Amino acid sequence: MDFLEIAQVTKQYGSYKALDSVSITVCENQIYGLLGPNGAGKTTLIRIINQITRPDMGEVRLQGKPMTRDDISLVGYLPEERGLYKKMKVGEQALYLAQLKGMSRRDALRELKFWFEKFEIQPWWDKKVEELSKGMQQKVQFVTTVLHRPRLLIFDEPFSGFDPINANLLKNEIQELKHQGATILFSTHHMASVEELCDDIALMNRSQVILSGGVDEIRRQYQSGRMRLTYSGDVDLASVLPLGCSLLSDAPSRQLRVAEIQSANGLDVNAMLRVLLPVMSIHGVHEVLPSMNEIFIRLVKQSGE
Repeated sequence: MDFLEIAQVTKQYGSYKALDSVSITVCENQIYGLLGPNGAGKTTLIRIINQITRPDMGEVRLQGKPMTRDDISLVGYLPEERGLYKKMKVGEQALYLAQLKGMSRRDALRELKFWFEKFEIQPWWDKKVEELSKGMQQKVQFVTTVLHRPRLLIFDEPFSGFDPINANLLKNEIQELKHQGATILFSTHHMASVEELCDDIALMNRSQVILSGGVDEIRRQYQSGRMRLTYSGDVDLASVLPLGCSLLSDAPSRQLRVAEIQSANGLDVNAMLRVLLPVMSIHGVHEVLPSMNEIFIRLVKQSGE
């Protein structure tokens, strides 16, 4: 079921077109990645969804209806530029922000107790925000973003500034929020996180969407005829490869060797095996799909030419 629809949204600032007829559909209860280089239009689109600014043309629909300021209570937004008040105490500020989202003091305290215990940050309650490290501040802001259990969560570069342990903690929480029924839109430059978390993505460049769809589907769409071969045997692999195949790498891995092979004519694993099996012992073979990072770089370069 479609949950969030961006329909032909255009936004212009003077002579600069920040968004050019952008259309995106985010299904209910999925994690959707909004990707693109700096200046692609992602932040402008997020600001329009959050009702911070209005489009010049087009429409944003939430659950089939035009989105209005009254829908903001259904949204939790973690901006890239964090916005906590440095001089306020952590607990006081978290409680204040929860009440701004319409929570009662009692409900806010209950939810804050749950999250502070979960993140093991109870000792921070009476500390001023300026006393915390950047990573600590971001943990607090994440809590204040999800506290009122919004239906739509928007995270802009959520892993920025986190060490690997806390980034992994945040990924687990994002997956858990999806499991609990939230629909999640997040913008990131961290392509490994996209492959781990996202169901669908939209890749933007120069104010337009240049690619959209499921992550697995897109990676298969841009497969490049590479495969990884694990084998043993005293053989010059490059000399026995079928015509049209080239050896990209060949290196030992424990008692075995691992090679990457490129096929110029499309990958035919069966034909490859018929040639190689008589001269070596093959322990594994699988297709190597391009990473989202490779696809990102390739398409952004192409669209900029």
